[in-house]
Amino acid sequence: MGSAKDIMLRPIDSRTANDLVRRVHYSGKVVNNSQIHIGVFWQGKLEGALQFGNPVDRRKLVGLVKGTDWHGFAELNRMAFTDALPRNSESRALSVSFRLLRKHAPQWKWVVSFADATQSGHGIIYQAVGFVLTGIKRNHQILDWNGRLIAKKTLDNPNYPKVNGKYYSRYLLENDLAQPLPGYQLRYIYFLDPSWRQRLTVPEIPYSRIWEMGAGMYRGEKVQRAGEAKPVNAPGDQPGDRRFESDPSAPSL
Repeated sequence: MGSAKDIMLRPIDSRTANDLVRRVHYSGKVVNNSQIHIGVFWQGKLEGALQFGNPVDRRKLVGLVKGTDWHGFAELNRMAFTDALPRNSESRALSVSFRLLRKHAPQWKWVVSFADATQSGHGIIYQAVGFVLTGIKRNHQILDWNGRLIAKKTLDNPNYPKVNGKYYSRYLLENDLAQPLPGYQLRYIYFLDPSWRQRLTVPEIPYSRIWEMGAGMYRGEKVQRAGEAKPVNAPGDQPGDRRFESDPSAPSL
C-alpha cells in the first residue's frame, strides 16, 4: 500500500505544474505569479503539485511581519493533489517543500497562504504542519452566476465591460443575476525562519476561534459539531473528497 513517507518531491517545470493544477484544483485555474513548482510523485507518476511565488497582494501583506524585504516572503499560490496519493500526503509534501525552500530560496523568511472555506475548507492541513492563523474574515468574493462559480475580481477587470460605469459584478448583484456564496477566508503564515515569528505585527489567532465564529467549513458547507470528522484534504487548495480524519482544531466532545 505504501505511505506518505514514500512520496517523492522534486522540481518540475511550470507547464507541467499548470497542467496538473488545471486538471485537479477546484478552481481549475493557475496563478501566473508562481516561480517555484514542486511536483509530488507516487509510484513514479506525478500526482500533485505545489506552487510558490509572488503574493498577488504583496503591498497589503508585506507589513504583516516587521522588517520583511519586498522579496522576503512568498505565497503558496496553489496546492493540488489527486486522489491517488496516500493518506497524509498533503502534510508530508508541505513539510518537505519547506525544507527545500529553506535551502534553495533562503531570501524567503515566511510563506503566506489562504484557506477558502467558501469553496474548499478552513485549513486543517495548514494547522497540522504549524501555520499560524492570522486572519479570519467573511468572504463575499465568490459569486454564483447562473450556476457558475466565479471570483468577483475576475468580473472586475477589462475582460468584462462596465455597465453604466459600474463593474460587471456590481451590475449582476444589483440585478439579482448573481449571488455571493456565504463563507470565510482564513489567512495563514508559516515561518521558514522560526525566529521571525516574533516579528509578527498582527495577533496570532487560536485555531479554536474558527469554531467560536462558526467559520468551520468544508466545500462551502458549515461544520458545526465539535470533533466532527473532516476530509483530510480541506485546506484552501485541495480538490475532491478523499479520506477523513479528526480536525485538530476542533474542540473535543
